[in-house]
Amino acid sequence: MAESNFVDYVKILCRSGKGGRGSMHLRHVKYNPNGGPDGGDGGRGGSIILRGNHNYWTLLHLKYQRHIFAEHGGNGGKDKCHGTDGKDVYIDVPPGTVVYNAETGKFVCDVAYDGQEVLLLKGGRGGLGNFQFRTATNQAPRYAQPGEPMQEMTVIMELKLLADVGLVGLPNAGKSTLVSALSNARPKIANYPFTTMEPSLGIVAYRDQKSFVMADIPGIIEGAAEGKGLGLRFLRHIERNSLLLFMVPGESDNICHEYEVLLDELRRFNPELLAKHRVLAVTKCDLLDDELMEMLKAELPGDLPVVFISAVTGYGLDELKDVLWRELNAESNKLQAAMADDTLVHRDKDMTRFAQEMEDEGEDEDIEYVDVDDLDDLDDLADPDDFLDDDA
Repeated sequence: MAESNFVDYVKILCRSGKGGRGSMHLRHVKYNPNGGPDGGDGGRGGSIILRGNHNYWTLLHLKYQRHIFAEHGGNGGKDKCHGTDGKDVYIDVPPGTVVYNAETGKFVCDVAYDGQEVLLLKGGRGGLGNFQFRTATNQAPRYAQPGEPMQEMTVIMELKLLADVGLVGLPNAGKSTLVSALSNARPKIANYPFTTMEPSLGIVAYRDQKSFVMADIPGIIEGAAEGKGLGLRFLRHIERNSLLLFMVPGESDNICHEYEVLLDELRRFNPELLAKHRVLAVTKCDLLDDELMEMLKAELPGDLPVVFISAVTGYGLDELKDVLWRELNAESNKLQAAMADDTLVHRDKDMTRFAQEMEDEGEDEDIEYVDVDDLDDLDDLADPDDFLDDDA
């Protein structure tokens, strides 16, 4: 995995800027000894904003950016000068990125489409200067507001690929071969388990200039929900798919058993996946004759469409595309996808698996950073304005 540029999981410490403090200044100029208060307001701190960007398709650009800090607001000055506002920090992420709180596992936000902006951490408001507190009975207030403190959060960003059809199958079921046969994608294909080590997307052309997106993920083995094989690393990528295509080789001893194994792993990972429409493809049919295929049809599940295909010879591929297009555009599938869209990605993260996930992703379990309270004190001491007399 060290050679892979596909990064779909990062952990980052984010911090917005604190608001600048208001100025407590009394105006003393020639010919105007009683000028009164003229302390300006502090500037607001910068915010952390997530922005969907379709030019990115992984989180690789954030892999080694472990800390993202926004700028603090400037302090107010005399002559009612307003402090400078801290610059907002925009974090560009690919559409389909889900953000969780790394400490509690709570769902934070979801960036689903290109150009969408989500406020992750809001910058602190600047404090009011003493000019804002003047009244008829208090014409020379000698106090001002401090700025609001910063917000800080360690977040986990997960990418869940956006695709119409997700391929589900055991290793060497022919998933990558099918994607390469139906699209221009060229995933690695070899005759050994777990050849596919990272997801890949392919655009499948259909009739009348229509198309749909197909996602290939690494093979799932029995016990994947407990971390066997590649474990939970890529199962999350099929959570956003509208349709699941189960692929079982025709040379298997028991096609129904392998299908039930795959179904059970999805059920244990996320029971909501079972609500998606499903299609079963029996692959490698170039090794079967017509008589054997007729015998297998009688033993296959009758509650979902079944297609016999061979990606090598092209047998049944046109029929498969017809079935997939029909299921994708079925009215029940559209309604089901719309209902699940608001609930599926909002599940909180299971923190009992967090340590294992961090180990699988090569992330450190903790990010070292300076305590916020200590950091405030250091910033205050390092600010030259603190050593100036506001009345001067």
